[in-house]
Order: sequence, then C-alpha cells, then structure tokens
Amino acid sequence: MRGVALPRRPFLLVWSRPTDRLAALGQGAGRVNRLYYGDNLEVLRRKIERESVDLCYIDPPFNSKRNYFQIYNNQGSEDRAQAQAFVDTWNWGDEAAEGLEYILDIERLHPRAGETQWTEQTVELIRGLEKVLGRGSLLAYLVHMTLRIVEIHRALKPTGSFYLHCDPTASHYLKLVLDAVFCGQGGDFKNEISWKRTPFAGSSKSRARQLPRSHDVIFFYTKSDEWTWNAPTLPYGEEYLARFRHDDKDGRGPYRKTLLKTYSQATFDRLKADNRLVAPVRPGAQYSYKQYLGESSGAVQIDDVWNDINSLNPVAQERLGYPTQKPEALLERIIKASSNEGDTVLDAYCGCGTTVAVAQRLNRRWIGIDITYQSIALILKRLEDRYPDKWPEIEANIQLDGVPRDLESAMALANRKDDKTRKEFEKWAILTFSKNQARINEKKGADGGIDGIAFFLKDKGENGKAIFQVKSRPGNRADLATLNSDRIREKAEFGFLICTSLPTKPMRDEIAAAGKYKHPLLNREDDRLQVITVAELFDHPDKPAKRLDLPMARADAIKSAAAIGDADKQASLGL
Repeated sequence: MRGVALPRRPFLLVWSRPTDRLAALGQGAGRVNRLYYGDNLEVLRRKIERESVDLCYIDPPFNSKRNYFQIYNNQGSEDRAQAQAFVDTWNWGDEAAEGLEYILDIERLHPRAGETQWTEQTVELIRGLEKVLGRGSLLAYLVHMTLRIVEIHRALKPTGSFYLHCDPTASHYLKLVLDAVFCGQGGDFKNEISWKRTPFAGSSKSRARQLPRSHDVIFFYTKSDEWTWNAPTLPYGEEYLARFRHDDKDGRGPYRKTLLKTYSQATFDRLKADNRLVAPVRPGAQYSYKQYLGESSGAVQIDDVWNDINSLNPVAQERLGYPTQKPEALLERIIKASSNEGDTVLDAYCGCGTTVAVAQRLNRRWIGIDITYQSIALILKRLEDRYPDKWPEIEANIQLDGVPRDLESAMALANRKDDKTRKEFEKWAILTFSKNQARINEKKGADGGIDGIAFFLKDKGENGKAIFQVKSRPGNRADLATLNSDRIREKAEFGFLICTSLPTKPMRDEIAAAGKYKHPLLNREDDRLQVITVAELFDHPDKPAKRLDLPMARADAIKSAAAIGDADKQASLGL
C-alpha cells in the first residue's frame, strides 16, 4: 500500500458491516466447513456426527524433552505455542481424575446403539497403565488422548483413516491406545511413518552423549479393512532413471535387467518370444528380463520413511510465526493419500490451520477445532490472505461455533474461574476489534499491561504502532494513565483500552491530555488514547460493530507466537 493515496475518513474507529466473522456464529444452509472454538472433547462429543468424517489428522501437543515421567513439565519454545493451553492438564488433578473415572466406569460405558463404542481392551489398558505409571503427568496425558481418540474413532466413516502425529517420547504408549481403540473394533494399524524433519544433525547439545533426534512419528490407522487409499508417489529421480542404462535400439527405449525370481513356464516362453529374456552369465544363476522404462508409471511409490519434506525454516513463505507449524507438503501428502475431493477432513488440534488450508486448496470439506481463540483468528486470516478474491465465498461456507456472539457470552468468557480461559477473553477482544491484525502478547513481564500490539502504515514505508489493553471490568483514569505510560515507553502512536464501560469524565480528561495524532496518509487527527466497550464489539440494530480503521502494515501482521519485546526489530523489517 506504499505510495497509494487512501481515502479520507472522519474517524479512526468506524462502524462497519457486515458483522465481523469472529463476532457472530456463522450458520445457515450451504455451509460446508466448520471451525470450532473450544475444548475438542466437548466439540467431538456434542458437535461431530457419528461416521461423518473421512480422514482425521491430529498433531496434539507433545513433549520434546523426552523425560517420560515429566512430560510437558519443561517444554521448549518449539512446544509452547501449542501446549500453552494444556499445561495444567498434564499435571494430575481433577480433570485427569474425572477422565480416568469416566474411562474405568465400564458399567456406564457399556456399548449402546448410536453411542461411542468403548472396548474392553481400552478400559483394561488404561487400568493397567495406572498401575504401571501411577497418577502423574504422563497418565494425565494418556487419559486426555484416550478420551479424544475414542471420539475420533466414533466420528470416522467405516472407510475412514486416522493419522496421529507425535514424537518418540510417548509414541509407544499412544500406539497401545490406538491398538486398543481401533484394532479392537475391526480397524487396523497400517504404518508407523518416520518423518525426518531436517537434514541437519542438530545442535551440539542435542548430540551430546546421544544420537541427535531428527524425526517425528506419524501413526496411520484405518477404521475397517475397506479404506480410501490413493498411493502417494514421487517422480522418478536421476538415480532411479540411471538404472535404465541398456538400449537395444529397437524402438522400445531404455531398460534395466531385473531378476526373474519366480515364474511359470508360460511366462518364461512369453518373455523369450518377445526377446525380453536375458540368459544368466554363469551356470546356475537366475534368468533376468528386460524391464522397459516406458512401461513404468513414471513415479515411484513412497514408503514409510519420509525424508523429502523438511520442516519450515524461519524465512519460509508459508511461515506464520507459529513455532509448531507443519509444512503444507506434509499435510498434502496425507490428505491426498487418504481422501478424495469432496471428502471431509477433521483436525481436532488445528493450531495455525495447516490442515484446514491444505484441505481447502485440495477441494475437501474440513472441520477444525482449537481451544485457543488466537488459533481461530489466525486460521481465518490465513485463508483470507491466501484467497483474497474468493474470500467472501469461502467465508460464507464456514460455520463458526463457540465464538462470543453477544455481550452475555463475551462476559461469560471473561468471568471464567481459571486464568487460562480468562486470557482467551483478552485475545478475543483484541483480535475482534483489530480485525485479526494484532499480535497477542504472551509474555507480560517488562511489558507491563500490554495485551497486544499492531503495526500500521504511516508514510513512505514507515510503520506506526498501536498497543492494546483489555479489562473485564469498567475502566478508570488509572487504567488510561498506565496505558499512556506504556504507549510512550513503547513509542506507540495509539493506545486502545477495551473495557466494559464508556469513559467517565476523568477518563475523558486523560484522553484529552494525551493529545491527538495526525495520520500522514489519512490526513486526519485522532485521539492517541481511545476507549472501546465490549458491547461496541457487537452489531446492534441501530449501529454495526466497532472496528479499528487503520491501513495495516502487512496482511499477515498477526504473528501469534512473537514476543512484544521484539516488536521494534520486527517493525523495522516490515513484519
């Protein structure tokens, strides 16, 4: 947008229609894709129909520190974005105890028509793991996963497939769970795929007194012996083509000699008559035959070791700033192999939406579930940026569920007892008001009360900065004074306070004292400090929802995992 004359607008904050995609539940006829914000167990139980899914891929949080009995207690930066919502879950507590009781209550869970089928193998496995592992973090994790794997099995069609992406830390335990759930009900284990994430040997620390770890595990199961399968292939490489080094110049092209290991007399006679039989070079050796390159499919089938897809590097074009983001090529291979166009693909831990984005591109229907609002916003922004011309049509076909739709549901989110869930209210408020353009501050620390940040275009390629603070109560003058102090320290042009009340007289005085900012491109002056109420984030009969009205610096300005402390550096880079 550099060098483009922007239209004049009288106010920084505008009322805009239609209702923002994240402020209202999208429902209605013709919607084929679904995005759920909430606990995936509850969504799977209540929202996902039995035998409605063709393919499910999940990449749940997993521990990269490989300490079996301290799983998730000390996750590294690469795990944090995906595991942050589950940190409490992996410690043994009420949630884990209730889940275990639910699984072991075999009388109540006796299979009934139309309900989840719990196998005796599954129940007894968890009972045995409790004895072996004790009630600790690892068992809490396995209980969490078992409850969800059982529901995913219920949701799969008889022809459906399931891929579970994990690392070697707990893969052996997870395979036991998968065997109990799937194989106990007519399903089958197909592959343990080893995905080599990187060609590099790893850091010196990772190589210290051990072999460097460079692969993830992907388990592949089917629900029955009749499953959708399109064998993945790769074009022949130079090494393979070099094997076809013979040519009789008879018009049939190059060939290689292949041992004729087992054959009938009829096959032998046919090959000899067709001048394709190659006699052994020494007595007692086997015959060979001429295998022509032109008779081949032009592609070689991929095996269960995937070393041709690297993890995303920091400057990859598809990179979104999400530490655990998987490359689209990985999901493309899985989706193409185990589904067809028009099929439904489910990701119950959809994170930054790689599964969703690839399913959309490959003309599959999709269902995404995530417990963090930030992920929901990121997914929608990802699709909008990918398909700017088709976005209205794509958006019209997305059903949103679990997102606050009115003031009552927003305040219910804000007033949840656990702090982890209350933080989701802050994320929802900031991302809704900023039209998914802001970044969330996950680390408060030295950044005080800054809850989010966004960059906008000023003039001549220069970026301006806006900071956000959210309160689930009425605001006061002290809140604005603190926000203004943070704004000055961060060298930000604007500070926005989102709270539950309109500004009082002392607050309006504080706003006036902070002064105004004249935008060079928009040629207008706006208050440097502004107050937005939670109620104003929703449509009303007499006026639409309030949204940030600034030319944003980058379409992909939301970087969900970036720290505010790096804001100045990133702004200078145009990030």
